[in-house]
Amino acid sequence: MEVNSRTHEEVESTDYEIRYSFFYLFIKRLADIIISAVALFFLSPVFVLVLLLDVFSRENRGPLFYKQVRVGLHGVKFKMFKFRSMIVDADKKLYSNPELYKKYVNNNFKLEPQDDPRITKIGKLIRRTSIDEIPQFINIIKGDMSLIGPRPVIEKELVEYDEKKLLSVKPGAMGLWQASGRSNVGYPKRAEIEMHYIDEAGLWVDCKIMVKNIKNIFNRNGAY
Repeated sequence: MEVNSRTHEEVESTDYEIRYSFFYLFIKRLADIIISAVALFFLSPVFVLVLLLDVFSRENRGPLFYKQVRVGLHGVKFKMFKFRSMIVDADKKLYSNPELYKKYVNNNFKLEPQDDPRITKIGKLIRRTSIDEIPQFINIIKGDMSLIGPRPVIEKELVEYDEKKLLSVKPGAMGLWQASGRSNVGYPKRAEIEMHYIDEAGLWVDCKIMVKNIKNIFNRNGAY
């Protein structure tokens, strides 16, 4: 799927008056680059391990990454990286099955693992341990995302939010919604939580959210 950025007029239409200090934005970006680079260096063996699992598993054989189009800052679309946890052409299988797609939408644009025929055995493991999220450090270094921010959504999810406000900030790999329970918290509460972060964002808030997210990862809270 080809990613097309929105037109200049569309980007302007998403502008929202959010004013963060230059110091905060500078430190935030610097931390994004340094932490992501260090994480990718030390976690590089995980990339090799997942690749080997893909190569030697008939069920999970296919590309290492799953690249899903998400909506970022000012409505610019980008491909978010994850380790692939589903069969090849999983999206086609979802959209071609009306009953499955309806269940997906009704469950906050997600499917419970036991209801999702697309997830492989290896995929269940890397999802449950949040290993599938590691490649998003690549998106952070590229500037598509930040370490901390509202979770990037697919275009169809925008109806759940104040769209202009959501797209006024860079999305994050970890956010207040994930710190608050992740997949255990659905819409509209999820949208309320993300909007609250946008209003309260700052270095101290970001640090607290990161700590809570790390705790949730080790506790496997809301991960599926």
